Amino acid sequence: MMLRRSSLLLVAGVSVLAAPALLHAQGARRPLRIVVPFPPGGGVDSLGRVLADRLPAVLDQQVVVDNRSGAGGLIGADAVAKGPPDGSIIGIIGAATICAAPFLQASMPFDPVRDLRPVTQITDASVLLVVNAQRATERGWTDLRTTLAWARANPGALRLAHSGVATVSHLTLAALEAASGVGFTQVPYRGGAQATTDTVSGVLDGSADLPTALIPHVEAGRLRALGVSSRRRFGLLPDVPSFAEYADLGLGDIDIRSWNAMMVPAGTPDAEVQRLFAAIRQVAVQPAFREALRPLGYDAAPSESPAAMAAMIASETPRWRRLVEVSGARVD
Repeated sequence: MMLRRSSLLLVAGVSVLAAPALLHAQGARRPLRIVVPFPPGGGVDSLGRVLADRLPAVLDQQVVVDNRSGAGGLIGADAVAKGPPDGSIIGIIGAATICAAPFLQASMPFDPVRDLRPVTQITDASVLLVVNAQRATERGWTDLRTTLAWARANPGALRLAHSGVATVSHLTLAALEAASGVGFTQVPYRGGAQATTDTVSGVLDGSADLPTALIPHVEAGRLRALGVSSRRRFGLLPDVPSFAEYADLGLGDIDIRSWNAMMVPAGTPDAEVQRLFAAIRQVAVQPAFREALRPLGYDAAPSESPAAMAAMIASETPRWRRLVEVSGARVD
């Protein structure tokens, strides 16, 4: 009887000691890597860090930001596509990378449809067109209408910068030129920072880019905002009309939004996709998260489900293909 009682106590003791280890093993997760396909300091990087600050409390998992920049976002997206399909990696992948790059690139290192799985949309933004405020005053550019009228009367004289061949700002200017029938000179830059600097200083007449770097100069009076590329006005600049509001100028069909999606490797299990979706959506609907995005020029825009994000990509891809065709851009 004593032997039996001792045995029971021994078994119970082992069970008590083993339980925390077992629970730890069941609950242990590798840190979640948020892949940002651009260098530190930009808008997408800041978005990744805002998410990384908030997700651990929801996921009960460590979250780190992994910058994989280069090739206009393709290097980072490729890292996600080829990452472990176990819920330990997720990327912030932009619309141009998902929907336009396959029609721009001579060859792709991955297939966005085959190799990536949508989790949710996370942000929405417009491309903002601005001109140097002093030059606008000198030439009577009070709005987009008067600016295009001047450009029509002075073919090729209006010099507008974009942040690089095949970027969303390039595609936006190409769409504006094609829809309006007005010819102007597009000046490509390697990124938007120098283009903004040259527009502020008057080296260029204007530029198109995501609003992040432009809004402070608009608010300071150095730049004049002419329009946004989305059909709806942009929340941070409610007084700036959309291009589509100038339907009489042929711009009524322009609706270009630079959204970002959260994507995982295609083989990631449904349970992990749903876990990440629920956590990201819980963060994205919080007012504090939305306020944190405002200085970055983003609106929070979580999807209703991963399937809704997939459907959006399918519907948006033909639109982006047309933008590529209009732009004539090609990356060899």
